[in-house]
Amino acid sequence: MSNFSPVDTFPLAGHPVRRMGYGAMQLAGPGVFGPPKDRDAAFAVLREAVASGVNHIDTSDFYGPHITNQLIRGALHPYPDDLVIVTKVGAVRGSDGSWLPALEPEDIERGIHDNLRNLGLNALDVVNMRIMGDVHAPSEGSIEKQVVALAELQQRGLVRHIGLSNATATQVAEAQGIAEIVCVQNHYNLVHREDDALVDELAAKGIAYVPFFPLGGFTPIQSSALSTIAQKIRATPMQVALAWLLHRAPNILLIPGTSSVGHLRENMQAAHLKLTDEVRAELDAIGESLR
Repeated sequence: MSNFSPVDTFPLAGHPVRRMGYGAMQLAGPGVFGPPKDRDAAFAVLREAVASGVNHIDTSDFYGPHITNQLIRGALHPYPDDLVIVTKVGAVRGSDGSWLPALEPEDIERGIHDNLRNLGLNALDVVNMRIMGDVHAPSEGSIEKQVVALAELQQRGLVRHIGLSNATATQVAEAQGIAEIVCVQNHYNLVHREDDALVDELAAKGIAYVPFFPLGGFTPIQSSALSTIAQKIRATPMQVALAWLLHRAPNILLIPGTSSVGHLRENMQAAHLKLTDEVRAELDAIGESLR
């Protein structure tokens, strides 16, 4: 039996954050663009997350754009003392909803001020530098200019901690030579495991790894074998996929997103699933077969 405990935390930005967090991306309209259909429902999800013990919320001012940060402020400000809000810069949205790189120092500074204004903060807990390579997949290339720009904003007191998103292991190493990196947020889940080695490397250094699309994102994980395992342990397939991530490594912090209170509660229950070594081996095999 795994020694995983549902109350486990992992340090992020100087705080012990609970490993089941919340990602706010889905609070915006379709395609992460425009306002939600029901603003009060979005407020309810955010408040339920915090009431359920979530103290790590992931967001960005290019979600909407501006929408999710404004919702977070409207629902939760003034923020609980233990709440860590992680945002990101590196992109803007086109008028058609397209995702456009914004990687020049002036773009990064403008993004920081947008986040500060819409979240109602004087300083941001953690800012991830989102590398807009292949949008949802990392691509090699120096990120020195971007990390230096963030480090200068950190020295000015606008940013407390720096992280990376959509980065390769080489880029993580490059960034660590410039500034302290407190987290890496990349695409990773049961079937998308290209970062296996990076997860373990960061765990050894005490650095958080935050998977985006932990349930598959726009193409949810589908597997009859996963459904069979879930039925056997009386859980949903998505709960099992989240629990597998929590058991995968102690530095993994989850940020599953939803615009539904019911779905949020379902996701939160995944933190209480205990997976036997046998079940974990079965899940690992599923991951190998679907890759």
